[in-house]
Amino acid sequence: MILLELAWRFALVSAMAFGGATAVIPEMHRFLVEQHHWIDDTTFAALFAISQASPGPNVLFVALFGWQVAGMAGAVVSTLAMCGPSSVLALAFEHYTGAHRDARWMTIIRRALAPVTIGLLMATGATLAQGADHSVATLALTIATVAVALRTSFNPLWLIAAGAVIGVLGYA
Repeated sequence: MILLELAWRFALVSAMAFGGATAVIPEMHRFLVEQHHWIDDTTFAALFAISQASPGPNVLFVALFGWQVAGMAGAVVSTLAMCGPSSVLALAFEHYTGAHRDARWMTIIRRALAPVTIGLLMATGATLAQGADHSVATLALTIATVAVALRTSFNPLWLIAAGAVIGVLGYA
């Protein structure tokens, strides 16, 4: 039953993953952590962080979530369910719209999807911060990093490095 539930949920999430798999992290969090309690907040954030630090595609976290819930079978089912529907949809959309790339309605669709993608990515950031920010120092660093990234051209990797130093020193 768990494998069927994982397949169904990740297939649904896959169909709405505008902006990539990370854009639908809040929905994954909702059904994995809040609804089914298969993973806790800290583990969810840690699995995502591990996947992003690992070489390879950024969708690796889906396999880690599946593995945490149902072992190797969960990893395979989650990955196939996440990658399958969105790949088929993207190929079909590209095939159909390729001939109409300069049409007015295509421009409208592209412009309409931009704020949706940005909103989904902002929700992802908020969801991950809730699972990772456990002190005033980490919360302040998260807020400062977002503010600097949104308001300046300063490379946020310096703030991420500062967060690593704070963690190593034991302040977080």
